[in-house]
Amino acid sequence: MTHQQSLEFHTHGRGTLEITGEVARVVRAAGVSCGLAHVFVQHTSCSVVLTENADPSVRRDLETLAARWAPDGDPAYRHDDEGDDDMAAHGRNIVAGAAVSVPVADGRLLLGTWQGIYLWEHRTIAHRRRVVVTVVG
Repeated sequence: MTHQQSLEFHTHGRGTLEITGEVARVVRAAGVSCGLAHVFVQHTSCSVVLTENADPSVRRDLETLAARWAPDGDPAYRHDDEGDDDMAAHGRNIVAGAAVSVPVADGRLLLGTWQGIYLWEHRTIAHRRRVVVTVVG
């Protein structure tokens, strides 16, 4: 059995948006007793990540790390069509990834105690983002 649904999110610019609840609703609707949920973002300047959901300083620190990996406005970048954060956002997407997979049992995500699924916006301005959730069981 396979169930697929697209979700749309509005980000507020650079930072994380927890989407665990929305993904969990798709998983429940799929009615899968044992399987896998694959969460994929259809963009190249944001990411989907699995990270700690208890302490928000973890996500702030991830922003600090990302600024080191891919700083905005590096003069070595050639691609800056949409501004100083353009190439940096693409680089952060490559490092952080565009998808996560989570096991499913009894119609629920088998996340660890402190795990959450986040849409991580790498651009500095707000965007509309589409995430595809595919549940296979």
